[in-house]
Amino acid sequence: MPFPDAAPLGTVNGMTHTMRAISQDTLGGPEVLREVELPRPEPGPSQILVRVHAAGLNPTDWKHRALPGLFLPAPPFVLGWDVSGVVEAVGFGVTLFAPGDEVFGMLPYPHGHGSLAEYVTGPARAFARKPDNVDHIVAGATPLAALTAYQALVDTADIQAGQRVLIHAAGGGVGHLAVQIAKSRGAYVIGTASAGKHEHLRALGADELIDYREVDVATVVRDVDVVLDTLGGENPRRSLPTLRPGGLLVTLLPSAADDLRAAAAEHGVRFAALLVEANHAGMTAIADLLAAGTVRPTIAGVFPLAEAAKAHALGETDRTLGKLVVTVR
Repeated sequence: MPFPDAAPLGTVNGMTHTMRAISQDTLGGPEVLREVELPRPEPGPSQILVRVHAAGLNPTDWKHRALPGLFLPAPPFVLGWDVSGVVEAVGFGVTLFAPGDEVFGMLPYPHGHGSLAEYVTGPARAFARKPDNVDHIVAGATPLAALTAYQALVDTADIQAGQRVLIHAAGGGVGHLAVQIAKSRGAYVIGTASAGKHEHLRALGADELIDYREVDVATVVRDVDVVLDTLGGENPRRSLPTLRPGGLLVTLLPSAADDLRAAAAEHGVRFAALLVEANHAGMTAIADLLAAGTVRPTIAGVFPLAEAAKAHALGETDRTLGKLVVTVR
């Protein structure tokens, strides 16, 4: 349903009925993004209304902005799934949070988008309390990428101390957090990344790094327990020989999943295709890792809401290390 042209609706008890947001009317490059004024949402049952302070960006943001045939219907829409902010109001039935609580979380993927705005609603159980020792920028950068890595490595692969884990695109948003989560579990971590990112990834705990531009990982890596593929294409199939018998390939881009499952079976390994899910327990576990200092997102850049298009343009170069964040307050 198209967004209406929202006229200023005034305020009641000091609360505005409208908000700034970054919307688009058509698919295309970063230039299709524009700042608009929209009605402020209200929380329904089991939902909270969050006053957004920061919203992290992920590759899915610029892909949905530009490409047809993904998860969302045609625009107009407001993108953004990562959010950190303050609870403004709660809907009926919410007991986890109260107005004034600082929270962070991932809006339900893919249809719960909308964090590139001053306010957003979402299920209370998609959020966790923001740790006191991280600011909204760090918290806003974390949810989707960290949840993806956590659900792949912990919930799906159940990696254990001493196991060998191969993480593709270890310098990316998911990858650099996956390195830290795997190390927190006591794994031996092998990462693929361009040479310029190796020093930083070693500082995050990576045990072995491979420059994918110079070396075919399938020729030099063997006997890993888990492969985390964040690239898709031919990469998951080419990664099968690196796994030990009974090992597990987890891919985040499940194109040709049936063919990959069959190929994995031929190699005597297992296969799983993961789509990240909003989850209170996972967010709470990630909050604990942030609070302990065990996991920290690398911030590649911070942009005000009005410059969201610049953040998109930088992100889709695929040259950043870590996460880009849009600040609202």
